[in-house]
Amino acid sequence: MRALFLIVLYAGLCYASSDSDQENIEILMDNVLVLRVPNGLGSRVYVPLSCGEAYQNQPVVWKKNGEIEPALQGNQVKVLVEEMNGGNYTCHLGPDGEYLNHTVILIQLEPDNRTVILEEFPEEGAGHIYCSAPNYNGSFHCTWRRSTSRSNAAVLLVKAEINSEKIPCELDADGSGIHCKDASCPYKEEEHRVSLTIYIHSDSRLEAYTKTFYLREIVRPAKIVNLRISDGKEFSWNYPENWEKPCTYFSLQFQVKVVKKGFPCHSTNEIMNETIDKMTHKINIKSNKYVFCVRAQDKYTNGPFSHWSHCTVDKHTEVCT
Repeated sequence: MRALFLIVLYAGLCYASSDSDQENIEILMDNVLVLRVPNGLGSRVYVPLSCGEAYQNQPVVWKKNGEIEPALQGNQVKVLVEEMNGGNYTCHLGPDGEYLNHTVILIQLEPDNRTVILEEFPEEGAGHIYCSAPNYNGSFHCTWRRSTSRSNAAVLLVKAEINSEKIPCELDADGSGIHCKDASCPYKEEEHRVSLTIYIHSDSRLEAYTKTFYLREIVRPAKIVNLRISDGKEFSWNYPENWEKPCTYFSLQFQVKVVKKGFPCHSTNEIMNETIDKMTHKINIKSNKYVFCVRAQDKYTNGPFSHWSHCTVDKHTEVCT
């Protein structure tokens, strides 16, 4: 008798919670529902589906992931979603009839949108999404990396906006990044951050990743161009070709560095290291075997540096790249 009472009580709780469960169901986009469930707890939630008003009196049958669900018949049904077992529910006109409509049910874990699909970038503060821009014309590129166990995860939706205005974006061909273009004038003072949210799913698991930033925080100049050497110890170069003009308004500063021959520019085994404003620099060292390195940075924001350009000097041989 006690066991029967517990079973009845459990059933009552399941059905009693169905109304409150509707608060955890969100329409993310056309034909896609997101069900938010507690992390670490077994969940059983009834989700209402409708094939469409036009099929109210039609012999509608439902399939889940292509397989007929005998218990689901009629225009409006409730499907039981247990734990992470979502799927693609299609409605048809009879068992072998034409396709009418569909709804994809995805599951998002709470709290804190538990994430396993994307890996974090090693750069400090980068998080799961890394964004950069070559200048201030409003274009920027963001990338992410799928974890090895979720390599087939697919991007479902991208939302990018600034001050509630949408920013158009285009997904990269491999689904691992986006190019966006904010039409704001580069001379305008930034008042609002860009807000970017990536919705990505692996099977029925949905995760959302958000990043906010000012454009000035992600501007990374391209490599400086036309690096050259004259008189053996004097180096000169030019601004990146795609850097904003006038250069007096969009000024760069340069880190110049000399390391021993055979060492990379990021090596701490350095002979000299300075930050300058000019596009020329004469070094005063005794060695005739060394590597001269230079990279650019926005002078006023102290944002990310460009990649290094360098000249390798070996006595009378000089190679600049």
